[in-house]
Amino acid sequence: MIAIDLPLARRLALSVVLGQAAVTLICTLAGWLIAGRHAALSAGLGGGISTAASLAMALLGFGGRTADSAHRAMRAFFVGEMAKIGLVIVLFVAVLKTMKVVPLAMLGTYIATFFVFWIALANALPPLGGAASRAAVDK
Repeated sequence: MIAIDLPLARRLALSVVLGQAAVTLICTLAGWLIAGRHAALSAGLGGGISTAASLAMALLGFGGRTADSAHRAMRAFFVGEMAKIGLVIVLFVAVLKTMKVVPLAMLGTYIATFFVFWIALANALPPLGGAASRAAVDK
C-alpha cells in the first residue's frame, strides 16, 4: 500500500502549475522571437489553458479537508480532474471561436506544458521495486 502525504501532493501539484507557467512564458518568448506577436499570443493562450486547468485541479483536488478520509480524498481528486477537463474544453472552444490563432504555437505550448507534469511525476515517484531492486541493478 502506498501512503500519500497530502501536503506533499499539494506542494507537488502547485509546483507543476509554476513549472507550466514558466514553460508557457519561455514558449511565448520563443514564439515572439521566431514568428512575431501573433504566434506569441497563441503560445501564451495554449500554455495558459493548460496552466489554468492544472491550477483548478490543484486547488480542487488537493485543497480543503481532503485528508479527512480516503473517500473524501478520492472524490476531491475526481472533482478536480473533471474541472480540469471541463476547463480545458471550455477554454479551447472559447479561444478557437473568438480568435484567429497560430495552431502550431498554441498546441505546441499546450503540449510542452504536459512534459512539466510528466517530469514532475517521474521525479516524485519512488523507483519501481524499491531499494532491493536498485541494489540488484547496482551489482
